Amino acid sequence: MEDASLVGLMGRVTGTVGPGLVGEVIVRVRGGAEHFLAYPANGTGRIPPGTVVMVVEHLPPRTVYVTEAYDG
Repeated sequence: MEDASLVGLMGRVTGTVGPGLVGEVIVRVRGGAEHFLAYPANGTGRIPPGTVVMVVEHLPPRTVYVTEAYDG
């Protein structure tokens, strides 16, 4: 299922993600890198540009919900 294929992928924030904002992330998918509109998965907090995030939900065609990816 194509929609599920984005879930769990890592991306990088290119435009601040946060409540009341339409952020942007770039995700490596389908042999390239694509931009998606992004919202915080928890609905709160800002995620600044440059932050590595993980896709937790994909709403076709170009919207994702993301959470910060943590090491460890």
